[in-house]
Amino acid sequence: MPVRLLLLALGTFAMGTDSMVVAGILGPVAADLDVSVGAAGQLVTVFALGYALLAPPLAAATARWPRRHLLLTALAVFSAANALSALAPDYGLLLATRVLAAAGAALYTPTANAVATALVAPERRGRALATVLGGMTAATALGVPLGTWVGRSDWRLTMWLVTALGLAALAGLAVLLRDLPAPAAATTLAARLAPLGARRVLGAAATTLAFFLAFQSVYIYLATAVAGATGGDADRLSLILLTTGVLSVAGSWLGGRLVDRAGVRTVLLAGSAVAACAFAALPWLGRSMPGALAYAAVVPLAGWAVSVALPHRLASIDPANAPLLISLNSSALYLGTAAGGVAGSAAIAVLGTRWFPLAAAVLALVACATAAATTRDRRPGAGARAGSGTKSHAKAEVETGVRVGAGAGTGAGAPPRA
Repeated sequence: MPVRLLLLALGTFAMGTDSMVVAGILGPVAADLDVSVGAAGQLVTVFALGYALLAPPLAAATARWPRRHLLLTALAVFSAANALSALAPDYGLLLATRVLAAAGAALYTPTANAVATALVAPERRGRALATVLGGMTAATALGVPLGTWVGRSDWRLTMWLVTALGLAALAGLAVLLRDLPAPAAATTLAARLAPLGARRVLGAAATTLAFFLAFQSVYIYLATAVAGATGGDADRLSLILLTTGVLSVAGSWLGGRLVDRAGVRTVLLAGSAVAACAFAALPWLGRSMPGALAYAAVVPLAGWAVSVALPHRLASIDPANAPLLISLNSSALYLGTAAGGVAGSAAIAVLGTRWFPLAAAVLALVACATAAATTRDRRPGAGARAGSGTKSHAKAEVETGVRVGAGAGTGAGAPPRA
């Protein structure tokens, strides 16, 4: 696996850890800054909303920047913001540093995903995206537990840990990331934002929003959903969460290979349908440990496979403007994450603590229907040609009807052939 992809993944590992680890240190933060736990929880919301709102305009405003320079700047901003978080003397300044950290992440993650697709041949783009997104899933499985453990006595140590991760990625990419394709020809900001109004782009963003709204509305309240299995035992809940984290990494890896072999449309439809079935079954699965563990295995596999397909779909529409389009996917993802807590709470209030996952099942079916309505597969026989000399050509034709190979070959974002 190319070292540069691993370094890009290290950056997303730092971003993923930063976005989620605060939830594990809310108690120490609240006690140190003399605020309520609820107020401390707004640090998570501010980061998610800041990312969602800043990603598209920042991508458009920096579209003329060389991609290497953009990645390094984003990591520098992100690392500095986390260092400032560690030093923040009061709650107000800590909130401001979380917005700054979100800005760095909003610059970095879409660009890293776009660069990953530019470093490999078209038929390996799914696996390249899976590697970079694997940093996010690894953050769920490893970064968040590690950060929570480090900050158990002093939450500021967790912020320093994230700072160190960002600086490590910055140093590695500064040394090894060279000779990237130039960004597309400079245009006006209005022209840069124009693709966001395209039906296919909006359909892709709507799919992302609906899917992550479904996913997070259950994940945030997973302890409630599996209370029958755990009986309030922290060790049992930890085992379920560990299973979720490990299978998230596996789902990202699997998704990259399925996207390259079966295509984006197949992964989107199959993954969202499987997730919907698992959400619908959770009221029964959550009553026993074997059932809860089965859920914790199936949903991350399906969910993170879909997570790989979503940015791949947008990057394929217009490779030269991939960072901007992927930033829209990231915004939809974080909006879904931010709204997931509200949706889950509302579902619990209406349906009760056992049956609330049924609302997530409906949302997952909405995501599936949106994907079905806004994608189409024009690659008949692609699998049969996988071993032939036309492999790259077959793989380059994606579900939206756009030939990635042709578009990339004429655009500044064209991936170099290995």
